[in-house]
Amino acid sequence: MKAWREECAVFGIWGDEEAGRMTYLGLYAQQHRGQEATGIVNLQTDGSHYVHKGFGLVGEVFTEEHLEKMRGPAAIGHVRYSTTGENQLSNIQPLTANLNTGPVGLAHNGNIVNAEILKKQLKLEGAIFQGTNDTECLLHLLARHPSQNPTICLHDTLPQLEGAYSMVMLTSKRLIACRDPWGFRPLVLGRRPQSDGSEAVVIASETCAFDLIGARYEREIAPGELFWVDEQGEHSEQFATAKNPTAFCVFEHVYFSRPDSLVFGESVYEARKKMGQKLATEKPVDADIVIPVPDSGVPAAIGYSMQSGIPFELGIIRNHYIGRTFIQPSQSIRSFGVKIKLNPQAAILKGKRVVVIDDSLVRGTTSQKIIGLVRQAGATEVHFRIASPPTTGACYYGVDTPRREQLIASTKTVEEIREFINADSLSYLSVEGMMESVGGKKTGFCAACFNGEYPTSLF
Repeated sequence: MKAWREECAVFGIWGDEEAGRMTYLGLYAQQHRGQEATGIVNLQTDGSHYVHKGFGLVGEVFTEEHLEKMRGPAAIGHVRYSTTGENQLSNIQPLTANLNTGPVGLAHNGNIVNAEILKKQLKLEGAIFQGTNDTECLLHLLARHPSQNPTICLHDTLPQLEGAYSMVMLTSKRLIACRDPWGFRPLVLGRRPQSDGSEAVVIASETCAFDLIGARYEREIAPGELFWVDEQGEHSEQFATAKNPTAFCVFEHVYFSRPDSLVFGESVYEARKKMGQKLATEKPVDADIVIPVPDSGVPAAIGYSMQSGIPFELGIIRNHYIGRTFIQPSQSIRSFGVKIKLNPQAAILKGKRVVVIDDSLVRGTTSQKIIGLVRQAGATEVHFRIASPPTTGACYYGVDTPRREQLIASTKTVEEIREFINADSLSYLSVEGMMESVGGKKTGFCAACFNGEYPTSLF
C-alpha cells in the first residue's frame, strides 16, 4: 500500500537462557520494519556462531529445528527491507565474517551515505565484496584494523562512516551496540529477568520487541555511543560526540514505528494522536464522521475526532490476511487493486460528509483509489486530511523511498493534488504542527523528506 518501505530492524541479547528463541520473538515483534528477509546469529557454548538466514517472514524462515540448534547464551538478528543492495542471499543480515578478532556477526539499520566512496577505496586495497549492501564496508574496515579487540576496532573505524547506522554486533565474547552521532534510527536497551535472578541485556530497534519477551525498557543507546557487554560486565563510551542538534527521523513517529513502541523516548501512539489533534486545529472542516485509512491512520483519526468533536468511525475495513504472498494470476485480478485490501462500509458512509485521515500521501495513486471507494459507498463529500506535511524529498538515511520526481508533492501544488485524487478538499499538517506533536520539540529531528534540509553531505 505504501510507497515508503519500512527500513530494517535489529535485535540483540546477551546472557539469556533462551537467546535464540528470544531473538526470534524480538524479530517477530519488529516484522513491520522489514518483510523481505531475516537472519539470526547465535553464539554457541563453544564460542562458535550458528547462523541461519533466508528470504521471507520470520515465521517462514525459522522452524523449530532451527531454534533447537540455538543453544547458546547470546544472539543477534535482523529483518530486512533493502534500502541499498540487491535482493540476493549475500545481502541478508546479519552479515558474518571471520576476522583476526574471531567470528563476527553484524546487523545494521540505516544507510551509510559514503559507502560507494569507501567501497572504491577498499577495492583498490584488494577487498573483495561478497554482496552489494553498504553494511559490508564496515566488515572490511574492521578486517584491516591491527587490533585484536573488536571494540577498539569499532571505536577507530565508526567515525569513517557517514550517515545513519544503529547496529548490533556479536563476537565470540561480547555483544556490542552502536549508534551514529546524529541518532537517525532508534536503538534501545532493556533487561530480561532470568530464572537465576540475573538479567539479560537486550538491544532492539523498538520497545515493542521488549514487551513481547517480557523485557524492561531502560534507555536509548545514545547518539555516538559504543556499548558492549561481556563476562566482565557492561561498558559504554562515546566513539564520537553526539551532534547538537540531533537528527532523529521524524517519520518513525509519522509512519514507520509500531504505535505501541516508545521511540526517541516518546510514545508513537500519543505522537500520532497529537498530530491528528493539531491537524483538526489547523485544517478544520464541516463533516459528519471521521474515518482512518487503516491501520496507520487510526491514531491520527482518533486525535482529529477528539479535537474536532466529529464522531470517529471505522468506515474502511482492512483485510489483514492479504500479504506479500498474495498471488495475482492475471490482469483482471490485479485490477481490483486497493479493493483487495480495503473495503468501505456503505452502511456507515452512505449519505455522509466524510473526513478521511491518512498518515502520509506519497504518490497519490492509492489515495485516489481510496477516495473512489468511499464515494462508491455513498459518501456525499470526501475531505482528505494528511497527518504530516507534503513529502517532497527522498530519504538517504535508511528508508526505501521513491525518487523525488515520483513524489506527487514535489511536482504538483496542493490544489493539483486535490484534483488528481478527486477529493472535495485536501489539507496537510504543517511542519511546525508535526514537530510540536513529537514531544513538543522543534529541533533535534530530521525532516528532510518534508523540508529538504539534509543534515549530512549526500556524497
